[in-house]
Amino acid sequence: MSFFRVRKSTAVALVSMMLLGTGRASAQDAVAPDDSNDRLVAELAEDENVEDVEQSEPRHASGIGTQPTGNSDNPPSEQPGAEPPTPPAEPENTETPRAIAPNIDLKEVAPLPEPEPAPDATEEQSPDEAPEPDSTGTGTPDAGGEPATKTGPLPETTGPVAAQSFTLLGKEILPATSTRLAWSPGIQIAGLSQITPVLVVNGKFQGPTLCLTGAVHGDELNGIEIIRRSMYDLNPEKLSGRVIGVPIVNLTGFQQGTRYLPDRRDLNRHFPGSPDGSLADRIAHSLFNSVIRHCDMLVDIHTGSLKRTNLPQLRADMNNPDVAEFTRGFDRMAVVHSTGSPGMLRTAATNAGIRSVTLEAGESLRIQEHQIEAGVNSLNSLMEKHGMISRMFVWGSPEPIYYDSTWIRTQHGGILFSDVKLGATVSEGQILGYVADPITNEQHPIRAGADGRVIGMAVDQVVMAGFAAYHIGTEAQIPGE
Repeated sequence: MSFFRVRKSTAVALVSMMLLGTGRASAQDAVAPDDSNDRLVAELAEDENVEDVEQSEPRHASGIGTQPTGNSDNPPSEQPGAEPPTPPAEPENTETPRAIAPNIDLKEVAPLPEPEPAPDATEEQSPDEAPEPDSTGTGTPDAGGEPATKTGPLPETTGPVAAQSFTLLGKEILPATSTRLAWSPGIQIAGLSQITPVLVVNGKFQGPTLCLTGAVHGDELNGIEIIRRSMYDLNPEKLSGRVIGVPIVNLTGFQQGTRYLPDRRDLNRHFPGSPDGSLADRIAHSLFNSVIRHCDMLVDIHTGSLKRTNLPQLRADMNNPDVAEFTRGFDRMAVVHSTGSPGMLRTAATNAGIRSVTLEAGESLRIQEHQIEAGVNSLNSLMEKHGMISRMFVWGSPEPIYYDSTWIRTQHGGILFSDVKLGATVSEGQILGYVADPITNEQHPIRAGADGRVIGMAVDQVVMAGFAAYHIGTEAQIPGE
């Protein structure tokens, strides 16, 4: 199978223009096959680390979604890599005046705002003091300790309830407005600091707060455009709740076309971070406390890595009942089970009581229209099912598809050539592709081990024996049924 490749420099320049509003525009290894009939969804890891598979907690035999948020058989403090519960902090009584964020059309070209001056270290709120997000979606105190506007439980009424202002990144966002803010972790050399755009739409009516993050790995471009299109199409006059989008979390990696930070660390292994740790720890800590703790729901968008591509799919901890229920809002999105590794943004957010999933779509260093459209449609479906927007002309009630899955590995080294495409339906024994030895001219076919669908695959490349080449999913039971 051939893929149209976009050169790195062209792709980076293209997406940079998109973020300014000038135009419209991972799966590695899964657990070995399990003969148990109790397994309903795949035990799949993010694709950058084999250890994720070994560390992933198996789905509980009693059924999917049987444990409360952030908990398992042991309390969170006893789970490897889990955060202890964070008790709500008492809001401070002092009221510091906040500048009101300008109401702008996100589609219009506008200069980036200047970031707020960094607070003194003595004034910065520690993670232990930050309260968990309010389940009604009415706001949480910001990272500087200033309380956002809280409205309390929604009163019983026959119509929508008017929203209130809330504070984010030192700015007050009024109801029925959209704006572009600036986040900076403050770790660059003075005078050379770079700010990351944060898009915010505060609806006219009350509702949950949905956060969208993209390019935590700087070479993953599809998520940037998914967030841009999803947010630019929102009408704050008709929105119930808030949507906060950070299209490019890892700005330095994005500019250099690499998934990593300048210190060669993977940012998605350092959440929720630390204010006095490594560079990755500090960036993760700043984002988590400045933005993520405001969320009721989080969708962290990624692509495949290591020359692999993914069918649009969710990675979710299906042992968590809140997360399992959360996955039901994404149209006909493929869903595979992964508890997540310590340090992942999704894992840290779930431990903090925020319903979180990873959305995988496509491959790195490419802008792929089909994958982007699927991601935007799924996010629109999610917002509709949570009462945030109203979509027209939706036929039926599409549901996600839950998958068992297995990776098929190459048995020989050589050059991989695929005969199937991503998303293809395959039958047991069907030839998926072959590995050609360029020295001897031997060709070794790769066959499907079961009926199913290709939900992930490697692009044609040089491979070694044991390389995970095709990810085959077979439909599984829907959680709770």
